[in-house]
Amino acid sequence: MKRRDCIAIAFSGLAGLGSGLPAAALAAPTAAKAAPTILVVGDSLSAEYGLARGQGWVALLEKRLAERKIDARVVNASISGDTTSGGRARLAPLLANNRPDIVVIELGGNDALRGLPLAGTRDNLSAMVKAAQAAKARVLLVGIQVPPNYGGDYMQKFSGVFETVARSTGSAVAPFLLRGVADVPDAEANFQPDRIHPLATAHPRMLDNVWPALAPLLKN
Repeated sequence: MKRRDCIAIAFSGLAGLGSGLPAAALAAPTAAKAAPTILVVGDSLSAEYGLARGQGWVALLEKRLAERKIDARVVNASISGDTTSGGRARLAPLLANNRPDIVVIELGGNDALRGLPLAGTRDNLSAMVKAAQAAKARVLLVGIQVPPNYGGDYMQKFSGVFETVARSTGSAVAPFLLRGVADVPDAEANFQPDRIHPLATAHPRMLDNVWPALAPLLKN
């Protein structure tokens, strides 16, 4: 539930004084604007898999917001191994319990690893975006790309899913979470031994990949 700071103004002995007080003094109490809540629904790339707590890009996002004096609350609801189907299934209670102003969806990588149909990934992401929008939240889709060994055609179609969903739903998109991490000549140096999960040193760059698409949503 969002925190609400209310400014209460108490008036006493006002009976019969009406016209003798400024209009502002007679105005009803106003509620202070609550800090927006950012809900991140992702997989291991957002859940700090293999990292010490506080090193992942979502934790770094909290620090950046504080450093820039942007009053916002971050809820990280990411689960390692999650798919778009899993995210879709658990989104409703997350929306109800947190009432987010912004929902960041970082899912799809595990769909590709499991060879799930692209149509299912697209439909699940679209349903999640629409559910979040129905809950009055702004949405950011965070895209991911598969390695070249999946084949050029599949690579292109998979990365296009995120752009397609963003375009059809009017949501924001960060095209590639691992840009500058997985697509560089010495990419292996950025990853843990499993060659799937980035090292802590790569997460600042991951945040930089998300930030340009997220920052405008914070201003709305």
